[in-house]
Amino acid sequence: MPAGGGRRRLPLRCRLCWLLCAFTLQLGQAEAPAPAEKRSVSASAPPCWLAEEFAVAEECAPCSHFQAKTTPECGSTGYVEKITCSSSKRNEFKSCRSALMEQRLFWKFEGAIVGVALVFACLVIIRQRQLDRKALEKVRKQIESI
Repeated sequence: MPAGGGRRRLPLRCRLCWLLCAFTLQLGQAEAPAPAEKRSVSASAPPCWLAEEFAVAEECAPCSHFQAKTTPECGSTGYVEKITCSSSKRNEFKSCRSALMEQRLFWKFEGAIVGVALVFACLVIIRQRQLDRKALEKVRKQIESI
């Protein structure tokens, strides 16, 4: 008997479902934050801007290639601002959201919503035509039977 010859295979839709689930899990693992032991030492102490007043030394700007690799604050948004805490006088980086990034996200969202609306509008039109044809056929049959 060939290897696996006695096994039943899953239907195609089940295999596709499992493939989709595995792909989703892979994406979730790729976006998961780094474990605590892999984070830098500075991440273990809370940042000064959580407990103190601070002043922005440099406005929100995109991270450079070097900063993206070395500064953990660049990881979440890709933008950082340099701040100076008032009482401890420490300079630190803080993750921020730029107006340009927010605008891009907004227009991507708007585009997706318009796309979904167009798809459903087309589906409504197609369904309405089908129902109109069925109603017309019923009327024709009633007229022919008279």
